Amino acid sequence: MHIKINGIQHIGIPVTINNSETFYEGLGFKNVMTTFFEINGNKGYVSMMQRDEMVMELYQLPEPELTEIKARKNGHIDHVAFDVDDAEATYQILKENGYTMLEPAPVFLQFWQKGCKYFNIAGPDGERLEFNESHSIEDSLKNQRSL
Repeated sequence: MHIKINGIQHIGIPVTINNSETFYEGLGFKNVMTTFFEINGNKGYVSMMQRDEMVMELYQLPEPELTEIKARKNGHIDHVAFDVDDAEATYQILKENGYTMLEPAPVFLQFWQKGCKYFNIAGPDGERLEFNESHSIEDSLKNQRSL
């Protein structure tokens, strides 16, 4: 089977809407759509937050679904990774602006041809956001083919 996948369309994360909108705005995302939905007659809320080509779908479920999703032991997204040009500089900016850093400094891993540096921050609902400086998969594969 061959299907064409162009990239990530959006990442959906169950959150507390007001806290998360403010948090993602601080990372440069803009709210491009806010609406509500109903589950069993109860109202939930969704905000689509966009920065350049990246879209995060933040949604708050109504009760009792909200309680159920918060209690899940699996099924949540482990992390969302953002590509950055300079992990060290990005780390300093976020740390200076009061974000919750999950590593004491960017971490180097020997991934791809030249490795990568990454670090994580915690979102307001405990989601983990990774900031990753690395060569793209395509560049690494091209370089390996030319060897």
